[in-house]
Amino acid sequence: MQNYTTELAPGGHWSLELRRGTQLTLRDLSGASNVGMLFYNPRNLLERYNAPDTLKCQHTFKLTQGHCLYSDMGRIFASITSDSFGWHDTVCGNSHASHIAEKWGARDYQTDRNDWHQNGYDAFLVELAKYGLGAADMAANLNWFSKVMTDAEGNMALAPSGSNIGDTVTLRFEMDTLVLLHSCPHPYSKAETYPKHRIGIELGLAAAVAEDDECLNHCPENARGFANNALYYLGA
Repeated sequence: MQNYTTELAPGGHWSLELRRGTQLTLRDLSGASNVGMLFYNPRNLLERYNAPDTLKCQHTFKLTQGHCLYSDMGRIFASITSDSFGWHDTVCGNSHASHIAEKWGARDYQTDRNDWHQNGYDAFLVELAKYGLGAADMAANLNWFSKVMTDAEGNMALAPSGSNIGDTVTLRFEMDTLVLLHSCPHPYSKAETYPKHRIGIELGLAAAVAEDDECLNHCPENARGFANNALYYLGA
């Protein structure tokens, strides 16, 4: 059920608390987009998204439908319930001001207004500051709609064929979650000009988790993660 829609502008950033049982759909409105994202527990900001555990316990390098997104306390922030793209990165991190300046030239808002070049790291810092957090609280982030590849020597690069206009990914939140997101370029982007991609955001209520749920049954580790969530909310 979709209750609210909005749009994230190119190079934009946003944060909000999403309650357990809600869902978030990201929609690529421009093609070959990137959406950086971080999760924190709003009741205990020391608990945050853990990329290594998310990949390790599900025996994967990419993220797609059926996967869960873990906290550093062994709980599940969210599950990926739908995904038309099929490959999302959580290894390569953020673009920084130095990356942007080297590739596309430094531009600041005071001088260039809406034509400035924001980077993912600083975008997250702005949102973190709203909750009393800072650089020390930055974690390895998700990069939705970004597929990375490796060559024979193990060097990583962004795949040349990115997401298509209209591609979506939907997250069902299994915990109350503080969500930070930005639409800044992927750190491995080789675009000739600063990428300016628009992202649609759709919020609503998720269907209840059924016994045959794909994410719950993806692997034994996910079942344990859901059990950890049930214990956390016992009596709530």
